[in-house]
Amino acid sequence: MRSFIHAFRIRPSQTSVAVPATMSQARMSTMRSASKAVPTVAAPKARRSVRAKAAATEEKKGFGKENYIDETPASLLRPGVDTDSSIKSKFEKIIREAQDKICASIEEIDGSKFHQDAWTRADGGGGITRVIQGGNVFEKAGVNVSVVYGSMPPEAYRSAVGNPDALKGKDEAGRVPFFAAGISSVMHPKNPFAPTMHFNYRYFETEDWNGVPGQWWFGGGTDITPSYLDEDDMKHFHGSYKAICDKHDPAYYEKFSKWCDDYFLIKHRGERRGLGGIFFDDLNDKEPETILAFSEECVNSVVAAYTPLVTKHMNDEFTEEQKQWQQLRRGRYVEFNLVYDRGTTFGLKTGGRIESILMSLPLNASWMYDMQPEPGTPEFELLDCCKNPRKWV
Repeated sequence: MRSFIHAFRIRPSQTSVAVPATMSQARMSTMRSASKAVPTVAAPKARRSVRAKAAATEEKKGFGKENYIDETPASLLRPGVDTDSSIKSKFEKIIREAQDKICASIEEIDGSKFHQDAWTRADGGGGITRVIQGGNVFEKAGVNVSVVYGSMPPEAYRSAVGNPDALKGKDEAGRVPFFAAGISSVMHPKNPFAPTMHFNYRYFETEDWNGVPGQWWFGGGTDITPSYLDEDDMKHFHGSYKAICDKHDPAYYEKFSKWCDDYFLIKHRGERRGLGGIFFDDLNDKEPETILAFSEECVNSVVAAYTPLVTKHMNDEFTEEQKQWQQLRRGRYVEFNLVYDRGTTFGLKTGGRIESILMSLPLNASWMYDMQPEPGTPEFELLDCCKNPRKWV
């Protein structure tokens, strides 16, 4: 195979041979630690004592203390406060059901069970994090649901709305009360030819505060991050979300597809994290029920849009060099999430649960010095697509 590393730059070994995915999985299985995927169980007491200290820190930052639980309640909303007819309640029901369905689909493919951590907070809200780590097909896969009542400094509010001028001059006026609920997920397969996928759908409310009226909005999207280009895969994935967008608003797909390409730009690299999808935020230009229905169909289409791509490629043969390229692309994934992602920065600024916030990061990534793909290679083609977004449908 022609090397994708430019001449006179650091090169990987040229002795790579084709390795069937099953052989790679067997070899990697010997390296798995005790944190491998296990059946869904409650966290051990020793781990809870460490988490209790972290939860105390979070409480000071605006959230209540985390109380880890073995059984999840039917709702994480405040009982007797948020009614079943509220958008809060309807949205929570959608994301809780979506988490169950998506996890069941991934478990069927991987043959492993998700590990679960669940918690509530005395003043309302809580979360459910499910993770497979070191699975048979997925190197790391996670699906989080969170329902949060809290308060945030004006700086975090600006991060949440993506407006650096929001609440200008009010930094000394205290913290902004808010409600946020969402489902987020990242799937990192082992095979370099099976793409990474991310989705996030959320609903946000702020209360009236210091003369600033309360606000509500929806945000979300689903995007794809392959290491190698398969045009049929991209047509299937993008076509799935174009069909949903066209059903709800003919202007949505073109607008949200471009928004996705713009949002996932790694500015210091001049390239996108992946090959797009849809992305929207601060969406409140229609009735809440109308946007709720759109968000519901988007999240419920994740399995059909993504899992066929995994089952298609999970047993493809690959070389060590191709695996190395995947790890380099995962390094780009880390760069974007830690430097630019609004959800990550918002969670860190408001004292959210760190393990859940950073669940999106891959198990392994690489930053080898100045590795550049040669023109004409599949790696060069993928990078060109990241620098110059294409229309897939």
